Amino acid sequence: MARAKGMVVLDEDRCKGCGLCTSVCPAKILRLAEDRFNAKGYHPVEVVDMDRCTGCAMCAAICPDVVFTVYRQKRQPRQAVATA
Repeated sequence: MARAKGMVVLDEDRCKGCGLCTSVCPAKILRLAEDRFNAKGYHPVEVVDMDRCTGCAMCAAICPDVVFTVYRQKRQPRQAVATA
């Protein structure tokens, strides 16, 4: 069975760098940026490998600052298998 495919869009300037999202991401694709700051002066969250995102939306559910918008591809319907 194919793995679910998702994508997250971040509003980095809303992020306060609490790290809650990094702790709940099952794909472990989120981390706090170490080399830059957002408009509030915090290290914002960043996506390490978007190709591994499943679109589970756990990051969006736990984020107190509504930083995430999560998209998920619709699954293709299964083809009916003809039996002889």
